[in-house]
Amino acid sequence: MRVVKCCTCCSSGKYIAATQRADGTWRKPRRVKDGYTPQEEVPVYENKFVKFFKGKPDLPPGMSPSDAAPSKQKIPGCGDADAAGLSKSAKRNMKRKEKRKQQQDVDSVSDAVENVSISESDKYSDKTAVSVSSPSNSSAEADEKAKKIKNLKKKLRQAEDLKHKVDSGEITEPTKDQLEKLLRVKALQDELQQLECDS
Repeated sequence: MRVVKCCTCCSSGKYIAATQRADGTWRKPRRVKDGYTPQEEVPVYENKFVKFFKGKPDLPPGMSPSDAAPSKQKIPGCGDADAAGLSKSAKRNMKRKEKRKQQQDVDSVSDAVENVSISESDKYSDKTAVSVSSPSNSSAEADEKAKKIKNLKKKLRQAEDLKHKVDSGEITEPTKDQLEKLLRVKALQDELQQLECDS
């Protein structure tokens, strides 16, 4: 849009010249007041913070652009190069999966070490043979035993806490379930002792 000054003979001021529409018809020229600025020419407002950050250099003071070039070295603990385009939560999930995988590797190795037994192969020879049971079957059984032992210890701890509460007077009248818990303590201790002896 172009604002043009009218002729000097009339005092009508400025006007917007006639323009052609897309369909080929013409718009009439329009008069505008003095000081009118067309919409396209009005500068876009930018607050002081936007202006500051646009004028701010990308690099810290004193750093040259050649120093700022990204290096291709792999930093330990940052994951793969493929992870560069992932979101924070996706990167976090990848790290968790890697930790789980490493933990499983460590567990399988420790189970294999636990299942190593040394026995004399001959009464006449001084050599010893090392036999390793299959870690897949024994590790599953060991995991089940460990879970049972942990569960039994938890139940015993809860029963002891309940007993202390009853003895101290916090619980004056224990419920039926609480009484059953207190009565099962001996059976739980026996079962725990048996599991610990087997492993």
